[in-house]
Amino acid sequence: MLTYLISDLHLSPEHESGTALFQQFIKREAAQADCLYVLGDLFEAWVGDDDDDPYLQQIIALFRAFSDAGKALFFMRGNRDFLLGEQFAERTGGSLLADEVVVDMAGQRTLLLHGDQLCTDDTAYQQFRQMVRQSAWQQALLSKPLAERKAIAAEMRRKSRESQQNKAEYIMDINQQALELTMHQHDVRQVIHGHTHRPARHEFSLDGQPATRWVFGDWHESAKILRVDSKIELFDIALNP
Repeated sequence: MLTYLISDLHLSPEHESGTALFQQFIKREAAQADCLYVLGDLFEAWVGDDDDDPYLQQIIALFRAFSDAGKALFFMRGNRDFLLGEQFAERTGGSLLADEVVVDMAGQRTLLLHGDQLCTDDTAYQQFRQMVRQSAWQQALLSKPLAERKAIAAEMRRKSRESQQNKAEYIMDINQQALELTMHQHDVRQVIHGHTHRPARHEFSLDGQPATRWVFGDWHESAKILRVDSKIELFDIALNP
């Protein structure tokens, strides 16, 4: 079985090259796959499943064509699209995953997650994450008119960009102790995540045994994604001229 895993596309109408790259990927590489996992931050922002923006409907239609071809499709919420809901999943023909899921990848128990919960050195962000993941907070936001939600999301993105400019690089990366604790909790030796936009394959020791952490890249004119069959491969896709 051929599986692709992607993350951190940050799709938006303003992100033309990333949109074109996704359209190319879903029609070319993904067309050969049996299964596709999207591990968060598919969109630059998602303000509710009732958003009828034509751009978003175009993306949903591409996923629907993929799933209608008999392929398995899974979505995980990220820090930008934590409001993805069951209506979105139903319209795409996919399934929403929990924040942390263990699956078999190339014959090995593997933990999938977006990755932001591992950035524990960024205490301000973790406080924010805890707030926006609360059901009551989400329901209060979703009860507001769509236009107001979009304005709130734009302001949140602006503040996020400003805060990142004043943070050290290590603060926005994963914390190794948090990683190892999470791996112990799930009894895994392999992790796949996104969020940090620092694509790499990290090898380290966990309880004296080899362990691996795979990280995606974000999407612009090119992106690093994972291809899994009998092995896992991190590779580039680029936008054709």
